[in-house]
Amino acid sequence: MCRHLAYIGPAVTLASLLYDPPQSLLHQSWAPRQQRHGTVNADGYGVGWYQPSVRPEPARFRRAGPMWADRSLESLARVVSSGAVMAAVRSATPPAPSEETGAAPFTAGRWLFSLNGVVADDVVALRSRVSPRRQAGIEGASDGEVLFALLLDRLDAGASPGAALADVVTTVSGRLNTLLCDGDTIWATAWGDTLWWRALSSDDGAAVIVASEPLDDHPGWVSVAERSLLTATAAGCSVVPLSQQNLSTEGWSHDGLPAIQGVSAP
Repeated sequence: MCRHLAYIGPAVTLASLLYDPPQSLLHQSWAPRQQRHGTVNADGYGVGWYQPSVRPEPARFRRAGPMWADRSLESLARVVSSGAVMAAVRSATPPAPSEETGAAPFTAGRWLFSLNGVVADDVVALRSRVSPRRQAGIEGASDGEVLFALLLDRLDAGASPGAALADVVTTVSGRLNTLLCDGDTIWATAWGDTLWWRALSSDDGAAVIVASEPLDDHPGWVSVAERSLLTATAAGCSVVPLSQQNLSTEGWSHDGLPAIQGVSAP
């Protein structure tokens, strides 16, 4: 299993998410509080962020090995700011190797994607269902990459992000807590592990964090029910149950989900 997070809102430093909170992603790499499978996340880490004034595609930094062994990332994280960030630390599920290509976030075009969990289906068989175009983008042997490729095929076919993500996690077996981001919106699934979100507000504007577990003990963190799909922007968050029935209702649209409810920080 893994730990991951995504942020949308006014620009903040990467360090404010990865290093500064009491239960930061760095802390979760060696002492997660709510991880149900595995105890240490030392098999890789990564962070992706958007700079739309430079290019629409996100930048990404990732490595194999434990995050705490990287003495350069924190220095970088204190001078890089972004209004849309995704990051993860990895605990590889045997026999998956600990290698950089298996570390989230994965990226293609404007998308960032992360898997906290494990695919229970035969990964080779799943990979055979991926289009040649998306198979060409798979770099390593991780199940997360194959899951992302299946998701990209659905997006390529015109599915909305919410519907595409829901279809993947309801048709593939496993523990599939996922994050998807396009720089403006976060989509996430709670399917086999914990997921939380928190609304923030400041003089700079509203923001939202979605994470495997809270980064601190603030009472504003909200737990996402098991087998749910979350859609969040800086302005609000919506959570709906995940089921095959959802996929055929009129509630699914190009915009993802029913109207997002406005929220503010407690």
